[in-house]
Amino acid sequence: MSQPAAAPQAKLSTWAKAALAVLVLGLVGGVLWNQLPKGGYPTDLSRIGNGRPAVVLAHDANYTAGMSVMEMLHPIRREHADRIDFLVAHLGMADAQAFAREHGVGDGSVLLFRGDGQRLGVLRPGSEGELRLAIAKAFGP
Repeated sequence: MSQPAAAPQAKLSTWAKAALAVLVLGLVGGVLWNQLPKGGYPTDLSRIGNGRPAVVLAHDANYTAGMSVMEMLHPIRREHADRIDFLVAHLGMADAQAFAREHGVGDGSVLLFRGDGQRLGVLRPGSEGELRLAIAKAFGP
């Protein structure tokens, strides 16, 4: 009795392997690029009370809440950047730690300030809609 012939194995050409490698690297690069923050937020907390309203996000890189809220802030910031300062208090920095202690906040908290520096409110938004509503109530649409 004879053995059945082994099925021929399909081999990828060198060109196909290179194309596949480029595709995989491109996908990985795209995912990594997408995870980067969308535009830098100023961290100069002395801008609070400079005559323009301010929205300040308390952000600690060791936790995820601040980054989630930052994602919610991106579209709102684009809409209101001409009249409201959007700032980040990086809680790894001494001045931001003092700011957080003064206001009793932690990662993911959003503070709203009038142009004269008076704090209007603090929230921990669960959605972009909640954040939009708080900003609209504080500073108008």
